Amino acid sequence: MNASYKRMIILSSAVLFSLSAYGQRKPLHIKDILTLVQSSQPQMKAYEEQAKSSQYNVRLAKNTLLPDVNIGYQAGYATYNNITGMSYPGLILPISGPPSAGNIYDPVPGTAAGAMVKWNPLTFGQRSAAIEKATAQYKLANSTYNDALFRQQYAALSVYLDAVYLQKLMQTYQSNIDRTDAGLQQSLVFTREGLRPGIDTTQFQSALAQAKTDLLIVQRQYYAQLAELTRITGLPDLPDQVLLADTTLLNQLPQMADTIAGPAANPVYQYYQVKKEVTQTSLKEVTRIWRPKLDLWANAYARGSGVNASGAIDKADGWSLSRKNYGAGVQISFPILQFSEVQLKKKQYSAMLKADEAQLDQVTLNLQKQKETARYNYDQNILITKQAVVQSQAARFAFEGLKLSYASGLVDFTRLIQGQYDLLKAETGEAGAFLQAWHSLLDIAVANGQLATFTDNLK
Repeated sequence: MNASYKRMIILSSAVLFSLSAYGQRKPLHIKDILTLVQSSQPQMKAYEEQAKSSQYNVRLAKNTLLPDVNIGYQAGYATYNNITGMSYPGLILPISGPPSAGNIYDPVPGTAAGAMVKWNPLTFGQRSAAIEKATAQYKLANSTYNDALFRQQYAALSVYLDAVYLQKLMQTYQSNIDRTDAGLQQSLVFTREGLRPGIDTTQFQSALAQAKTDLLIVQRQYYAQLAELTRITGLPDLPDQVLLADTTLLNQLPQMADTIAGPAANPVYQYYQVKKEVTQTSLKEVTRIWRPKLDLWANAYARGSGVNASGAIDKADGWSLSRKNYGAGVQISFPILQFSEVQLKKKQYSAMLKADEAQLDQVTLNLQKQKETARYNYDQNILITKQAVVQSQAARFAFEGLKLSYASGLVDFTRLIQGQYDLLKAETGEAGAFLQAWHSLLDIAVANGQLATFTDNLK
């Protein structure tokens, strides 16, 4: 078996191994990111559960319409002298019997049972205000979740774009290594034939080492971006097990983006809008504090005592509920002295409401200016990208010419390597220009509050 055949076998095995490893990598499409962030990221699950928990405040506010019922039963064995009743950590203080003429320490049984019903069917608007406030707080919790989700989805899309860019750079730097290695091999031939000085070979070796170092640095950055992407999306896969499926972004320009939509769809705007609603409902709740309170109540009570009215001991009667009482009534109260406190709270929440309105106006202005800036950057980046393509094509054509001139002895190593550097710079500049164009489209989508503005451009 000759050496060339061995090399062919080794190369074929390496290719098959690479294809096998490549096939095991998990493809990740950019549109899948939005769903993954929402369903797989633990932090988003925490925000979701927090929003769900605030929903119970609405139910608790509505639950005050139900009557409050407390029941209790107690039994005790206390001394005859228990005139006022033994102290128990419950609802009732049962007495053992009538007052005694002297100190008698004989123990006698005593029992008691009771039930108390309290109902507030009419609250003069206080219950409805509490329900409105709890509902607004629930909406605010949902807005917090939506805003956090939107920010994380944006971050994931941005990281994905940067990872695609770094992948493109790795291809570019690999091409630069191939060009440098080809120059090195050519210089070795020329040196042996005496057509070029030996210093050219040394310089090519140095340039090749630098090219490989540049590639290693980009690979390190690429791995870090993939690690960040798997963190944001909640993927359990290792970074080197993820395959970016949408890599053609840096070969095409995005389409025209819509910048007419108002700020109402933006999660940031929605958050401050609902925050203002919470303050409004809190103000309404405060204004209704200084209103009457109406309570309907009813109770039933029974007791048994081991001492009867004549002072005789009847322990058997102490274990039975022989004395029964019941009652019902209406109670209305009005907090007269809370007037000044309510007025101060009304002024406090009125000032907070004005602050929320001003904050909402500022958010509206910020989003509008953010959209204008993003649209301007988008237009400029489109023009820059077109020029970068022209520059890259020209640099590639110039380098091909310099290679021929170097082979013919018309230019030296310095001129050739400068042309190769110019080509590398133009290729990386072209990739960066495409990246900035897509980033500016993503910025427009963020200002619109609709990431579909970005994802709809994907082909």
